Amino acid sequence: MWAFGKNQPGTATGQEDFTFLGKDVVFKGVLTLKGSVRIDGQFEGELHSSGTLTIGEHAVIKGSIKTGSLITSGRIKGDITASEKVMILSPGIVIGDIRTPSISIEPGAHFHGLSDMGADKWVEGQSTTDEKIHDLATHRGRLRTPEH
Repeated sequence: MWAFGKNQPGTATGQEDFTFLGKDVVFKGVLTLKGSVRIDGQFEGELHSSGTLTIGEHAVIKGSIKTGSLITSGRIKGDITASEKVMILSPGIVIGDIRTPSISIEPGAHFHGLSDMGADKWVEGQSTTDEKIHDLATHRGRLRTPEH
């Protein structure tokens, strides 16, 4: 594992913290990092990163991920929470639930799970009455029209 930070010799001034787990690295456990992270190896456990997490094409991740942004072209099996966005690039595979305000899936990439993009915030902000909201579970497919 290599870690480069702002105050370490040999790094350019103004760069944010950056951590790199190479192709031959196998890590199990809980990893909490600040700044940007790139993983090209294998990881199993919990991963927490405040910045951008990049998962390389040959990386295999098993476990939960909490990050600012996720860009993956590798294989992930586990739930993902990203405060900014999730991008699944080809040939990436994600098996698990994703919670983020923005998600994109490139052609050739695969996603199997549920996604939550914060619809509860949108619904709470609406001024509609319950009569105008269609609920398939309650109404079993029959539309309910608002009363005038």
